[in-house]
Amino acid sequence: MIERHSPGSTRRLTVGGDKGYDTADFVANLRTMCVTPHVAQKVKGSAIDNRTTRHSGYAVSQRRRKLIEEPFGWAKSIGGLARPKFKGVARQGFFFTFTMAAYDLVRLPKLLGALAA
Repeated sequence: MIERHSPGSTRRLTVGGDKGYDTADFVANLRTMCVTPHVAQKVKGSAIDNRTTRHSGYAVSQRRRKLIEEPFGWAKSIGGLARPKFKGVARQGFFFTFTMAAYDLVRLPKLLGALAA
């Protein structure tokens, strides 16, 4: 998907990821494609330097990343997705969809309460 981004485009593209993507090769490849890497920094030997972290958008990306990770953490710990229970892509895919729908139902009262306020 990143390769489809045209380097001459006026819109700046950012890509988020966890610490596993904080490698010199990955970050350098993104920069050559005119893509800003918003991956989480490693404690030691990070390839993400001050060019990226000095902007407020990097901090916003890291907070948004946490919001995206929350449903998957819930699905693994409570929804039973930590270990596959079914054989086959279709059955496991259904179980994933079912679990994420259950997560939506769990969150629904909080979301409705926010709309009422």
